[in-house]
Amino acid sequence: MLRVSVYGDASLTNTYRVDDSGAISMPLVGAVPARGATTEALSRKVASALAAGFMRNPNVAVEVAEYRPFFIQGAVGSSGQYSYSYGMTVRAAISAAGGFTDTANRNTATIYRRQGNEMVKGSVELDFPILPGDTIVIAERWI
Repeated sequence: MLRVSVYGDASLTNTYRVDDSGAISMPLVGAVPARGATTEALSRKVASALAAGFMRNPNVAVEVAEYRPFFIQGAVGSSGQYSYSYGMTVRAAISAAGGFTDTANRNTATIYRRQGNEMVKGSVELDFPILPGDTIVIAERWI
């Protein structure tokens, strides 16, 4: 969810959901591509779209209102879906899920991450940064 503020036009200031195609849909301008853009770059895109016939010199600010959740499963206290916070690591995600179980492999984790149209899988250290939408799997250790 992205909060778009258009100064001088309260009717356009709102929270917009990023759709499956990676765009936000705004009144007057329609779909604006958002996937992969920084908040500053998206502010410029929205301002440019509004300036193309709707407003003179629009002043636009964009901020992240809510990130997609991440998922964690395996040898943790409580598998499930959790709220993402900017800058989270695998270690913080494990903590949010109630910590390790007694049988958890406490050295590495497996992350599944969508990159474009592909799902990639990788073994990572616990201080590896996670992203919204990641699925983290904590394996059990072999004795």
